[in-house]
Amino acid sequence: MSSEKGRPERDPAHGAPAAEPHGGEQLALIRETVRKTKAPRAKPRTWRGAALAEERPVARVLVDKGLIHLDQYFDYAVPAAMDAEAQPGARVRVRFGARVVKGRREGGELHDGFIVERLGESDYRGPLAPIAQVLSPEPVLSPGLLALCRAVADRYAGALADVVQLAVPPRRVRPEAESAAEPLPPPPAPAPGTWSRYASGPGYLQALARGDSPRAVWTALPGPHWADELARAAAAALASGRGALVVVPDGRTAGRVDAAFTALIGAGRHVLLTADSGPEERYRRWLAVSRGSVRAVVGTRAAMFAPVRDLGLAAIWDDGDSSHSEQHAPQPHAREVLLLRAAHEKAAFLLGGVGCTVEGAQLVETGWALPLAAPRDQVRAAAPLIRTVGDADLARDEAARAARLPTLAWQVVREGLRTGPVLIQVPRRGYVPRLSCERCRTPARCGQCAGPLEAEEAQDGQDGGGLRCGWCGRAETAWHCAECGGARLRAQIVGARRTAEELGRAFPAVAVRTSGRDHVLDTVPDRPALVVSTPGAEPVAEGGYAAALLLDGWAMLGRPDLRAGEEALRRWLGAASLVRGQEDGGTVVVVAEPTLRPVQALVRWDPAGHAMRELAERAQLGFPPVSRIAAVAGRPEDVQDLVTSAELPEGTEVLGPVPLPVTEPGRPRRPGDPPPGESWERALLRVRPGSGAALAAALKAGQASRAVRREGEPVRVRIDPPDLG
Repeated sequence: MSSEKGRPERDPAHGAPAAEPHGGEQLALIRETVRKTKAPRAKPRTWRGAALAEERPVARVLVDKGLIHLDQYFDYAVPAAMDAEAQPGARVRVRFGARVVKGRREGGELHDGFIVERLGESDYRGPLAPIAQVLSPEPVLSPGLLALCRAVADRYAGALADVVQLAVPPRRVRPEAESAAEPLPPPPAPAPGTWSRYASGPGYLQALARGDSPRAVWTALPGPHWADELARAAAAALASGRGALVVVPDGRTAGRVDAAFTALIGAGRHVLLTADSGPEERYRRWLAVSRGSVRAVVGTRAAMFAPVRDLGLAAIWDDGDSSHSEQHAPQPHAREVLLLRAAHEKAAFLLGGVGCTVEGAQLVETGWALPLAAPRDQVRAAAPLIRTVGDADLARDEAARAARLPTLAWQVVREGLRTGPVLIQVPRRGYVPRLSCERCRTPARCGQCAGPLEAEEAQDGQDGGGLRCGWCGRAETAWHCAECGGARLRAQIVGARRTAEELGRAFPAVAVRTSGRDHVLDTVPDRPALVVSTPGAEPVAEGGYAAALLLDGWAMLGRPDLRAGEEALRRWLGAASLVRGQEDGGTVVVVAEPTLRPVQALVRWDPAGHAMRELAERAQLGFPPVSRIAAVAGRPEDVQDLVTSAELPEGTEVLGPVPLPVTEPGRPRRPGDPPPGESWERALLRVRPGSGAALAAALKAGQASRAVRREGEPVRVRIDPPDLG
């Protein structure tokens, strides 16, 4: 099967290219033109001459390659022996990449894939390679799930195979061999419960139970009732005979909603999808959803693709949490995936949290969703008293100059410990993450590599350890400030363990507990204790905390990030919502400048108002989410090549490129960081509203064209990155 000029032609074992998937790029038009000039389609046959299936002998296969220039389906022949099992949605193995030169097959490897449809004939006129193996006849890739994956791939300029890899969990044999259970009948519509505290709450549940599809952005009241309220919303959707999907940021939160769901409607009507259950059990639960045995799912980020049948409600809790942003290509956000599902499947939508993101405010501002909030008297009753300590207060406070905590904080801690536990939120994890000169606040750096100095932990009960560089590890024995000559150090941000030590010395008779990345507490009892936690790791106190301290607010507000204020407020609200209401004596002290917008929003407990003001400001400046932005990162020459060669939409604004920080050897790499030692640049491409899909398609086509030409190294493209500086 060589061409007339003797050059090798694509072997049927490579798979015959099928029609372009939805949203195809420039190459689609070229391939379509070539197809029209070919001879009439021949009857399918395999290159090995194997007997074919009598009906629909062609299988259109999505090959699990994940290469942007191969983002299409390929046709394979279905041997008669595989006819019954090789059905749409099944996992198969096919040979891909082989070529035939002068009648001999060379190369080619076996790859996994999914059958997306069966056809009577192929667009390819030559013989087709046969499916090598049906790995499992279980139809795990349904037409609805495939359509969702295609929409997500187009939205994020990614490859369909990459999205399917996120959506369909790896196969486990034993769960597939188990028979599917019959689904339980729909439960009765739940009572409003604490939804009655919201003006539109009971009406929202009634609409769900009727089978309607209301869309709302829910600003939840502080306190412990939000999990039960989420469960009631999902139960109302189940009562209408439809399914429900609730996505939360972490396993602890999922466990609370799971417990509330079980207490409300009993076991057997929903499953919990988190990584904690293990690969086999998680696949077993996923299959129960796919087979229709259960109609409701509570889970973390990966559950956004859960194949819930007849979806009636798509809900997400705390959409501002970074855990909702997938780190694997094409890096979709759970909120955007659920918005796509709600629109495509005509389901209800609920975006909830004690805070409110700018994206949530935009949904309300455009009229796509309605606000669901409590009246101000309910907010005042549920929220704790918020008190502030600013720079002027610290300057006048002798206690604050001598120690970390101002006088007001000491007083609140002492009063709170009389009636229950007290929460202390510290921005960063660690002992003393960063040090600075006590006199002029200049950061302390290594004399050899200019890396940041860190304090070593105390050993053998001593008061403190020495200094070492956080980059090269070199010990520093005689540090002096290069600016003022000072020799005394002060922590710029004191970590959770150091804070716990200081508080333990100040309150020797009180238990001190820490919760952070290394060890996260789930709950603490309702008795006096000091609980020191990093943001997001705060345990729930039985009966609520008596008080809370939010330390080093400047550190959270001063991050070089577009979302710094929004994120600081979200973290503060999350901690303060665990404190008892003002009527029960709950008090929160935030150490931050009281005139700043996020601090004022915390004092008033007005996250929705803060989000609307942020949205208006971003609209004036052309920042997301009003505009759409793509980040392109890679070697300077590769970034320049993609930006100049891609057919970008008219009016695209190119910002940059700017150099990215070099990843130091030995330091942990975050997703998106350049390889150690390499110099990368990043360019931002901004388009006006309505051009986001065109921007994603142009970048995807540009990436595919560069890959076909084999020019340069690949670049990383991320649509709507959440961490813009």
